[in-house]
Amino acid sequence: MMYELTGFSIFVVALVVLAVIIVIMGVKVVAQGSVYTVERFGRYTRSLQPGLHVIVPVMDRIGSKVNMMETVLDVPSQEVITKDNAVVRVDGVVFYQVLDAASASYEVRNLERAILNLTMTNIRTVMGSMDLDQLLSQRDSINARLLNVVDDATEPWGVKVTRIEIKDITPPTDLVEAMARQMKAERDKRANILDAEGLRQAEILKAEGDKRSQVLAAEGRKDAAFLDAEARERTAEAEAKATSMVSEAVASGDLNALNYFIAQQYVEALGKFAQSDNQKTLFLPVEASNVIGAIGGIAEIARDAQKLRESKRPSGPWSGDQSSS
Repeated sequence: MMYELTGFSIFVVALVVLAVIIVIMGVKVVAQGSVYTVERFGRYTRSLQPGLHVIVPVMDRIGSKVNMMETVLDVPSQEVITKDNAVVRVDGVVFYQVLDAASASYEVRNLERAILNLTMTNIRTVMGSMDLDQLLSQRDSINARLLNVVDDATEPWGVKVTRIEIKDITPPTDLVEAMARQMKAERDKRANILDAEGLRQAEILKAEGDKRSQVLAAEGRKDAAFLDAEARERTAEAEAKATSMVSEAVASGDLNALNYFIAQQYVEALGKFAQSDNQKTLFLPVEASNVIGAIGGIAEIARDAQKLRESKRPSGPWSGDQSSS
């Protein structure tokens, strides 16, 4: 069975197809990590977050598709003149993230180019105010200063600059060679200073050791002299006491004590003379009978002392037994 298409049928079909096309045009799917801006007759009205959305066809259209994820930009290499007139080549990277899709779309034209030019300009400004030594040793400080300046400048654009990192700082070849020679000279200087300090410390310790040894030796001599003086003092006291006792014995009429004293001194003098290292021959005096008489006096003193002890023993019934035994 065949149907004949009339003009009205064609109109209906065209109307249905147009309605389907309008519905398809009004349905928008926003991917994760992106935000779409909607314009009605060329004016921004709203932003579409990730998901399914419906707009009014013909009246509304998608203005910009903005990537909301963090993005990395390579900063091209450029020459920078430092404060001390050294020319270096510098490059880096910039990390940023769009926070406001509308501002990023309508506040600035060509966002990435604007961020790159702003970063390169501030690199020349910040690094141009520093010496070469500071550039090579204070990268963290340079990165922090650049981040503060660029982040403040891009805030009206709805952009958050999260990090700025300087990758390479390349001085000229002749300057690198001069820096290497300077570094070697500094290291040699520090090595010489350390050697001199070591020698100085060794000399100080040696002098202190010599001083301490001399002090200890002096203290030893002082103690020895004190002990010698004390010994001589005691010897003198003993001799004085012996002389006093001999004098008392002579006064009481006992000449044997005097003979003992003279014999003792005589024998000690002969012993010292015989022990002398330089003396090889010993001549006895002609009056040898005097020495024998003195020794006899010693024997008499010993007998008198024995008699005195026996006379002082207590007498009793056991004394006879003890003597007989």
